[in-house]
Amino acid sequence: MRYNKVYLDTIGYELAPIVVTSAELEKRVESVYRALRVPPGQLEMITGIIERRWWEPGFLVSDGAIAAAQKCLAKSTVTPEDIEVLIYAGVCREGFEPATACRVAHHIGVSPSADVFDVGNACLGVMNGIVEVANRIELGQIRAGLVVSCETAREIVESTIERLSANPNMELFKLTIATLTGGSGAVATLITDGSFTDDRQPRLIGGVSRNAPRFHDLCRWRVDHDPATPWSEIMTTDSVAVLNNGVALGERTWQAFLKEMRWTKKSIDRVICHQVGSKHQEKILQQLQISPDKDYVTHPYLGNIGTVSLPITAALAHERGVLEPGQQVGFLGIGSGLNCMMLGWEW
Repeated sequence: MRYNKVYLDTIGYELAPIVVTSAELEKRVESVYRALRVPPGQLEMITGIIERRWWEPGFLVSDGAIAAAQKCLAKSTVTPEDIEVLIYAGVCREGFEPATACRVAHHIGVSPSADVFDVGNACLGVMNGIVEVANRIELGQIRAGLVVSCETAREIVESTIERLSANPNMELFKLTIATLTGGSGAVATLITDGSFTDDRQPRLIGGVSRNAPRFHDLCRWRVDHDPATPWSEIMTTDSVAVLNNGVALGERTWQAFLKEMRWTKKSIDRVICHQVGSKHQEKILQQLQISPDKDYVTHPYLGNIGTVSLPITAALAHERGVLEPGQQVGFLGIGSGLNCMMLGWEW
């Protein structure tokens, strides 16, 4: 896919207020560590995540998305009435229906003729939302669209700690340790045709996506069907298989991406990757032959925030001058399923 008139106007984000360290979480599963003879410090050592953030108990994800959207629009000349499509793309939603996007749209006041809906694709949701808006802009159907998301990790992490404490066995520990990396945050990305301002903005040049759906069972977040614990959330991840097969899919997508963009590894100035953890980062960069100097990471202090991770990392990199005008920048996203998408920008 290639684009000629799609621009990233602004990114707004909201960081959850409560800092939770890996040491604090390990303290809560101290009895589990003792039963399994796991030495303390393993969570940070395995993942490279020092801390992550949580919302207050009972926080509505739509409130986080609304706050991020308002920050996004406050930095732009685009008004809420200019928005012709609003997409909520988070893994976390407030119910089966209506679309979480509806409450966000109501509170920010989008155009009455705007399309308002949710998109879900694990950690790739925001990337998919950006492409959905970009396609409409490229076709001349709209001038501006907003993709929002908010993720909350408190509930699934606490559910996991309860489950581990009640049943401390090594198999369950291995399947749920990745869950403990989860963080919370919200983001909004405003995509336009560039006609709202004369200021230089990052331009979306193109991208590719690839899939490996035979690995759909490797990482699952679902409602447990155990009659003894009705409506209990559970998330299980085969971390080793996700890493190995995810890197293989990433390599295949990367080669297609370079060909589609007509770029080389050397010509790419910066990459922003989905934030999983240190081992994933090291292995994917090594496999794709990308220098770590070209990457920018947030996972040590924000954890894995699902759909929010990549765009928040891009926003922070932009604010801190890491992403500079004229650079060729790759957004490298992957989600359980497995699906992979890479987008190329001229910053």
